[in-house]
Amino acid sequence: MPFLLAGLPIPHMEDQQTCIFSKKILDAGQKRFGAISCNICGMLYTASNPEDETQHLLFHNQFISAVKYVGWKKERILAEYPDGRIIMVLPDDPKYALKKVEEIREMVDNDLGFQQAPLMCYSRTKTLLFISNDKKVIGCLIAEHIQWGYRVIEEKVPEISSENEKVIFERQKAWCCSTSPEPAICGISRIWVFSMMRRKKIASRMIECLR
Repeated sequence: MPFLLAGLPIPHMEDQQTCIFSKKILDAGQKRFGAISCNICGMLYTASNPEDETQHLLFHNQFISAVKYVGWKKERILAEYPDGRIIMVLPDDPKYALKKVEEIREMVDNDLGFQQAPLMCYSRTKTLLFISNDKKVIGCLIAEHIQWGYRVIEEKVPEISSENEKVIFERQKAWCCSTSPEPAICGISRIWVFSMMRRKKIASRMIECLR
């Protein structure tokens, strides 16, 4: 039995097809409202918002270009795993490798919300890339040589039962560090993992290789 709004006249038979067709169009449009996560670039944006959709298009195209990895003849492989491998790029590597690293860094900065700024000491950086088996860059770690560092103060983790709540807490918690400098030899400038590949210990494996 069709659902009718109170107070509205029942359409004639010749008008019913038009009404049904109009409702189908409205239903199809409603699926595009609200927050949507792109299943390719992973960006979360608001559909039907022109500014958001423009930002998504720009990031989407940049992401597709940056993560594509065709492979190099000479790779500095640090570790290999069933789901991919980790390679390292140094400042004196060939130009094509440095160009790819710069392209990835720009995409990572956009995804993490960093201001586009050059590295403080590019000649003393190491870049680790996690390459998946389907030839995509799904992880990036950029490390710089430093002399001093500030130890991170661990925040007490509240009692959380669900895994989803743990993820939300990790994303929203504030990071605090000591005001007393300590001698250090390496600092991580950026660490990034593709949003749909997180919680797979990709970042942990890159840090382990850096050590």
